[in-house]
Amino acid sequence: MPPSERPAAADTAALRAVSHLEHKAAALLLLTLALIVGAALYLLYARGAFEPTQSLVLTSDDSEGVTVGMDMTFSGFPIGRVSKLELAPDGNVRILVAVPRKDAHWLRESSVFTLVKGLVGGTTIKAYSGMLQDPPLHDGAERPVLRGDATAEIPQMVAMAKELLNNLSLMTARDSPLGQSLEQVRLLGQKLNGDSGAMEVLLGTPENARKTVEMLDRANQLLARMDRVVQRTDQQVFDADGLMPQLRTTVQTLNLVLADTRTSLRKLDAVLANAEGISANVQEASTDIGQLRNEVESNLRKVEDLLTELQRKWPFAKDGKVELP
Repeated sequence: MPPSERPAAADTAALRAVSHLEHKAAALLLLTLALIVGAALYLLYARGAFEPTQSLVLTSDDSEGVTVGMDMTFSGFPIGRVSKLELAPDGNVRILVAVPRKDAHWLRESSVFTLVKGLVGGTTIKAYSGMLQDPPLHDGAERPVLRGDATAEIPQMVAMAKELLNNLSLMTARDSPLGQSLEQVRLLGQKLNGDSGAMEVLLGTPENARKTVEMLDRANQLLARMDRVVQRTDQQVFDADGLMPQLRTTVQTLNLVLADTRTSLRKLDAVLANAEGISANVQEASTDIGQLRNEVESNLRKVEDLLTELQRKWPFAKDGKVELP
């Protein structure tokens, strides 16, 4: 045999060594198909394809964003799946939702259904049951769905933003009231930073501010002078060598003189009584009366001198005269 035909004969001998190759290949294909079918059945089971369900029909005027197979959620948990979309004779959309019977107890006669289309993410169908004590929703019930489209408000929001920007442009213009107010504020700041400061702002003109400052300076000077006058008056009146101690001494002396005068008058009364009782010794009584009269006149002169001195030292009297009662 030629050398070139020997490898082909060896390969043929190797293939013939595998027995029942066709049966084994068919069995492998059947096993693969069984695995695929089993996986599909498991997926269907996992998705609830074999669970008993009840139908719920939701009606809406628009089904944009709704697709077959999307979930209906309750408190964030999927309790149903859209199985079919239909167009009703009145033009509304019928959304058929398959709800597993194990989750159907969350739906009540008073339940509310919403169809919300957000700015981010897809459309969602949500169910709300406020009163779980209400009767359960029966199979095949038809309920309207409330639509909420956040994107529908975008044009209105854009229009409002545009209007706001226009108003802001008008407000910030130089000839606008706000611009004029800012200009007045700027002028006010310049006046506050000026020499007169807040005085000019309050009084209107620099001249009035200057006059006010001068008036305040003069008032301060006058107050200082009055303070010095009060101090001098206090020293002259209430010091040890002042008027009040001298006046107090004079009054005490006057009291002593008045006491002496009172004593002399008592003596005079006694002498007069003796004169009336003793008529025989008239000459002696007359002598005593003359002496007493001299004493009384002397005391009265002392009182007059003290009154004169008191009037001289009395600076606060209105008429400058002191009279005895």
